[in-house]
Amino acid sequence: KDRADKMIMKRIEANDPVAMRQWGREQYDKGDYSSAFEYYTKAAEMGDVDAHYQLAVLYHHGRGVEKDEKKSIHHTEVAAIGGHPDARCNLAYYEERNGDMKRAVRHLIIAATQGSDESIKLLMDVYRSGMISKEVLAAALRA
Repeated sequence: KDRADKMIMKRIEANDPVAMRQWGREQYDKGDYSSAFEYYTKAAEMGDVDAHYQLAVLYHHGRGVEKDEKKSIHHTEVAAIGGHPDARCNLAYYEERNGDMKRAVRHLIIAATQGSDESIKLLMDVYRSGMISKEVLAAALRA
């Protein structure tokens, strides 16, 4: 463990955003949300999409930071634009909550094409409710 920690710290010192995010995850798992926030922020500033997603989670739950829905949505959007399927699925939840089912469905379709199982399940529900056609569902499932 010590050797692995030394290696990851060396990568962090070399400004490796993946190492920063991984170290942030270790801190998160230990319950040290403030440190997790610090490392996720550094990784996100370097363009790490997964770090943006993790920051969104911290802001959403108020772990290590003040709960802030606007910042959570911002980081979710950045992660979604970067190709993070879970972030894209979460944007669908935001849009649905705000009453824009058309946008929510678009987010679900994109997330499904990126491999989000949850989005596929939600699209099935949307299809059953009659909000999308069989063709739209089939196209999302094929991708």
